[in-house]
Amino acid sequence: MQIRWLGHASFLITAGDIRIITDPFHPRVGYGLYDGPADIVTVSHEHYDHNAVEYLKNKPQVINKPGSYDIKGVHIKGIPSFHDKNQGQERGPNTIFKMEIENLNLIHLGDLGHILDDRQVQAAGKVDILLIPVGGRYTINAAEAFSVAEILRPPIIIPMHFRTPHCTIQLDPLEQFTARFDKYVKLPYLEIDEQSLANKSGVIVLDYPVP
Repeated sequence: MQIRWLGHASFLITAGDIRIITDPFHPRVGYGLYDGPADIVTVSHEHYDHNAVEYLKNKPQVINKPGSYDIKGVHIKGIPSFHDKNQGQERGPNTIFKMEIENLNLIHLGDLGHILDDRQVQAAGKVDILLIPVGGRYTINAAEAFSVAEILRPPIIIPMHFRTPHCTIQLDPLEQFTARFDKYVKLPYLEIDEQSLANKSGVIVLDYPVP
């Protein structure tokens, strides 16, 4: 499996001939648009910086709500959560997506706005790779993200949804999160399988590639 960061909360996850896009964004977010095909798209919530499916070239299958889905050998579970600390009263619902791909368990937290409760932790189960927002303001902040990572205890943590020179949304910088760890690794992309998981543990910051 290969994971590339497309900017903000959007990733391209490739496994064999399956391509999954998470939370595609509108051009006004500031990042370049992904111009390749996709088979599956997950949308954590209906805000312009996470649901811009119309900009994808082909017509992938869109998953935008909680539930259980099996598509082309990939099992995806949508776990209900909220975009804020007040049960969604401020910013609405958010769906956490757990993907079982090539015997690895990947979780994309979307715009999670609160610490996970016991039911969400139980639904998440075993987590190998965690894609977690760290920029605060509209999601959990760096301290809260650290707490969520401590609860889920994934071998690999990939931060997302933070301030960059490209992003037009005012978020906290990545360093507020990475400073809480002894070290982290920067990679252009992550190539991972079940056997190599133990050798690539820790915080991995993926570079933003201009499409």
